Amino acid sequence: MFKDVITLMKEDNAVKKCQETEESKVEQRGADAGDNQSGPPEDTGSASELNTKLEEKTRQVEDYVNLLQRTLAEFDNYKKRTAKEKEELYITSVIDIMTNVLPIMDNMEKALESCTTEDPGGVVEGVGMILRQFKEMLKAYDICEIEAVGQRFDPELHEAVAHIEDSNFGEGEVVEEFRKGYRLKDRVIRHSMVKVAN
Repeated sequence: MFKDVITLMKEDNAVKKCQETEESKVEQRGADAGDNQSGPPEDTGSASELNTKLEEKTRQVEDYVNLLQRTLAEFDNYKKRTAKEKEELYITSVIDIMTNVLPIMDNMEKALESCTTEDPGGVVEGVGMILRQFKEMLKAYDICEIEAVGQRFDPELHEAVAHIEDSNFGEGEVVEEFRKGYRLKDRVIRHSMVKVAN
């Protein structure tokens, strides 16, 4: 397409040169006719033909330029749309994987809580190390825990599974967390399972 535009531009220049040559010849003939009234008549047919060709080629060049501009705009939109779809696919994939990983972390945390410090085999230390690795992995993927205890209940982040009446807590305050919630940027992977007061 670019070659066609360049070719048309070259043809356009050639047509302009021919037109200028023809016009100078016509002017010369007119000057000669002024000197000699019996000279040959003007040849205006070829100049009008060249004008017609020039206008046609100019329209073709404008059409190619418009097509090129539309194609570039469409390609730019395609790149933006593709980048957005790629990011959305990445987030969805991470969420799918983490949905399966988080229950394992929950079980490890429960195992650590139930273990005693008198552990001859170092099981507590080993499970703690694995749990720390999991948390480092979550951090690497920009996954963070949803704050729950002490926060006001938010149905976008929390899932209320129990309710108490207690004047020591504010209205709608989360007083206990049964299961941690996680989110990736502004997307919730899993809601916090909580107990809400009042």
